[in-house]
Amino acid sequence: QGTCAEFSAPTQGPETGAGSRRHEQDLPPGAQPCVTQMNRTGFLCHDRRSCIPASRVCDGIHTCAHGEDEEEALCRDMPQSFPGFLVAHCGDPTSWIYSDQKCDGINNCGDCSDELSPVTVCPPCGPGWWRCPSTVFKYCSCIPRSLCRDHVQHCSDWSDEYSCPGP
Repeated sequence: QGTCAEFSAPTQGPETGAGSRRHEQDLPPGAQPCVTQMNRTGFLCHDRRSCIPASRVCDGIHTCAHGEDEEEALCRDMPQSFPGFLVAHCGDPTSWIYSDQKCDGINNCGDCSDELSPVTVCPPCGPGWWRCPSTVFKYCSCIPRSLCRDHVQHCSDWSDEYSCPGP
């Protein structure tokens, strides 16, 4: 969990567009964005202190103390019933992921549109990751360094075995 922090939603970018964002007055009562301790988009619980990851909303587990993350009005018609800050759209307009799953190094959309341009602009591979053309469906353009030098090819250029310094 994170703490309440100033949150500034992007006003332009690949995830914005007609119908993809909701106006503040359209949010379910009490639905407020926040930034988690992992610097990801979160959902601010009614206590105004607990910030849970977006992907913990409507997951069947009451994470907020008063259960507001599992309220019927919020969860009844996902993602349409979600405030826009919880949703990220994939390259396939009928597919969506939770906003905290975008740019996390994992191919959540199935077509890497949550990790690669032109749909998404993510920062370069972070510490603990190795940039390469991945052969593993789960990853897109970076693999965890823990997979380097393990005698298994994860990069089409074999750089994970010959160039990557390892974990």
